[in-house]
Amino acid sequence: MGVGARAGLIELGESWVWMSESWVIAAFGAATLIEIGGYYIPWIDNLLDTITTPSAIVAGVVVTSASLDGIDPAMQWILSVIAGGGIAGTIQFGTAATRAASSATTGGAGNPVVSTIEAGASVLFVLLAILVPIVAAILVVALMFVVIHKIVRRRRGLLGPS
Repeated sequence: MGVGARAGLIELGESWVWMSESWVIAAFGAATLIEIGGYYIPWIDNLLDTITTPSAIVAGVVVTSASLDGIDPAMQWILSVIAGGGIAGTIQFGTAATRAASSATTGGAGNPVVSTIEAGASVLFVLLAILVPIVAAILVVALMFVVIHKIVRRRRGLLGPS
């Protein structure tokens, strides 16, 4: 969100502008690199899951709240806790459980494979979140042209040759 705000793609509310500060972006970037590196070392991976599960819930609440700025504060926080925290917590519990099962069944040797699949799926879903609305808009416009074309052809057929 900080990088998006810096690039002018996201508008943060007044109380969330700190997320676009250089030191915050650097700290989040460092935490991301540590997390990615930890995926490939099984015991660090499981330790990070222990730490990041509650952190993911808090981060989900914060990110959702930052993007809902401008609505009633009570509704903002209710939605942030339910949608942001709930979804982030569910996903984090699922990934932590998957990696714990991988550690238990493969002695940790399967964790890098699981982590790589998770990272690939994350990239795929981000791309889909960006591309699906664009493709849907193109399909709606194309459908409108098809419908208009069929209506025009039908009207011409009803009028007959002149």
